[in-house]
Formats: sequence, structure tokens, C-alpha cells
Amino acid sequence: MKLTGNTIFITGGGSGIGRGLAEALHKRGNQVIISGRRRSHLDEVVAANRGMAAIELDITDPASIAKVAAQLVADYPDLNVLINNAGVMLPDEAAGHIDDALMVSTIETNLMGPIRMTSALIDHLKTKRDAVIAYNSSVLAFVPLAMTAVYSSTKAAVHSYVLSQRFLLKDTNVRVLEIAPPWVRTDLMNSREAEQAMPLDAFIDETVAVLGTDVDEVLVEIAKPFRNNPGPGEHAFVNGLNTQMLEVFNASRADA
Repeated sequence: MKLTGNTIFITGGGSGIGRGLAEALHKRGNQVIISGRRRSHLDEVVAANRGMAAIELDITDPASIAKVAAQLVADYPDLNVLINNAGVMLPDEAAGHIDDALMVSTIETNLMGPIRMTSALIDHLKTKRDAVIAYNSSVLAFVPLAMTAVYSSTKAAVHSYVLSQRFLLKDTNVRVLEIAPPWVRTDLMNSREAEQAMPLDAFIDETVAVLGTDVDEVLVEIAKPFRNNPGPGEHAFVNGLNTQMLEVFNASRADA
């Protein structure tokens, strides 16, 4: 992906990884438009980054997606990059009762939202040079975290969808990328102070550097063992990760 001269739309750009990517790409001479449901967060980001723009979007609402897509095409006809970043991550209980509202919200936000957003802009993107569709999945697409089973399954579904879409668009001008972050210090799962998580700034710096290459999967070094896990031995890796993470979370509860 070229790192300058683009017009980029980023969902979930008001905080965390979305904001980090937006600011990094804005500094490289791109027109960046961010979106999210919380106007105050969007206004804060735009105020700190002169020239950046923002649009309110409810990624779970098809009508909101259609309205924003039409506005983007009208106001930013050079739009050539879509980064599907918006997501929600909440703990669940796969060994017991799964809250239906949590399940539906997670699937609508993490899976249906990116599919709908891309579908709304795909015809426009096909007309643009250097067009890119990027999806922010997770290493949990490959090594699920048992305490967030629904979230992990949505990210696995996003990975599968990316593979299909990339194949179908292989003879067009549209590239399909997947960004698979490791555990990063963001507000997801209250991870901002987690020592074991990767610092956000370091993740953004390494991710943008990889984005500037010709790879289809954007992975920081620490994420690669997770990506390489699926296969005959994947159960041992998954079980080891979840045992470790349970110890981390139980220790944090004991300290609280």
C-alpha cells in the first residue's frame, strides 16, 4: 500500500488502534476521515489533527452505513482506501449462558459491520487507482481467547471473509489487506495499563511500516507465532495461551 497521497476512511477512528492509524497516516500526507458513534471522541481527534475530518457512524445500522457511504462518495470523490477498524470486545461464558444481546452486538459490529461498509463502497473503490480495503482482525482469529469466545469467532470469520474477497478481487485494482494485531494497550478489555500488551505507539509504528510493503497480511513480529499456529498442533498452543491468560486475569482481580 502506498503511504501518502490517499484519501482514507477509517471506522472506529475515535480511539485506540483506529485513532493511532488515523494520526499516523494523516502525518504522512493523506486525507483521513474517521468515523464512530461518539461525537466527542471524533471532535477530540480532529481538533488535535488539523485537516482531518470526521463523520458519525453507527456500524451496526445498515441505514447509517448507507448514508455515510453516500456522503463519503459525494464529499470525497478521491476516496481510495477503506480501513474497517471498528470493533467491540467483551468477556463471555462459552461454558455457560451466552448473553444474547452481547452476542448479537458483537457479531453486528465486528463481522456484519465491515461487510456492510465494504459492500457500500466497493463499486466506488473499483474505479480508483491504488484502492485498498483493509480489515482489522486479530491474532485471536487464529488462537481464540476462551473468555472472549464470541469476539474470537467473529475475528476468525473476518479472516475467512478476507480470503474470499481477496480472491474475487485479484484481477481488479482493489487490494484486500488484513491487519491482525496482538494484544495492544487500548481500551478494549481495559488493556490500557496491561504490562503484557504491546504499547500502542510501538504497534502503530511497526504496522504502518509493514503497510508500506506489498504484503497481504499486516503482522507485527510478536503476532507471527499466533498467525502460524493453525494446524495439527494448534490445540496445545490454544490451551497454553488460555491457561496463561486466565492466570493474568485472575491475578489482576486479586490485586483490585
